[in-house]
Amino acid sequence: MSLSHDTETQPAKRKPVATAKPVAGRCLCGAVQFEIDYPARWAWHDHSGASRQAHGAAYATYVGSWRKRFRFTKGMAVITRFEDRAAKTARSFCARCGTPLMYERARSPHMVNIPRALFLSRTGRQPLYHIGIEEKQEWTYSGEPLVPLKGFPGVVWQRSKKNKRIDSEGLF
Repeated sequence: MSLSHDTETQPAKRKPVATAKPVAGRCLCGAVQFEIDYPARWAWHDHSGASRQAHGAAYATYVGSWRKRFRFTKGMAVITRFEDRAAKTARSFCARCGTPLMYERARSPHMVNIPRALFLSRTGRQPLYHIGIEEKQEWTYSGEPLVPLKGFPGVVWQRSKKNKRIDSEGLF
């Protein structure tokens, strides 16, 4: 008598599902802390007027995450929220230090957008996209060469272009 194994009746072995590694972030004062699962969904620079004003900067760089992969780990009680009903957006801030924490849009209810600067390490996405580029301000730094400012360590500046003098005889 021989023994045989019926392979069709044995359940197939499944590989364990890899869990996403969390990436932590926080506000300036540390009262609010959060994390997203690595890697983030995407990242971009937002030049729109609303983001510029909310951040008080030339533009804001955001990391997008699926809502189900984002969680607050500390400080939910000190979060305040501003809703722009006309734009159908909401922005959350730390009530203690004012740090912008999250930007939400009604047209993307499954996503949350977090300022990139709040993360303590890599997010798995580089900001390759620019939104609202037509709203970019003329005073925004755009990569011109900078030189050290003598007597001020750590300060660089953009030298102004020297105006060449044109003598009155050389005009025509």
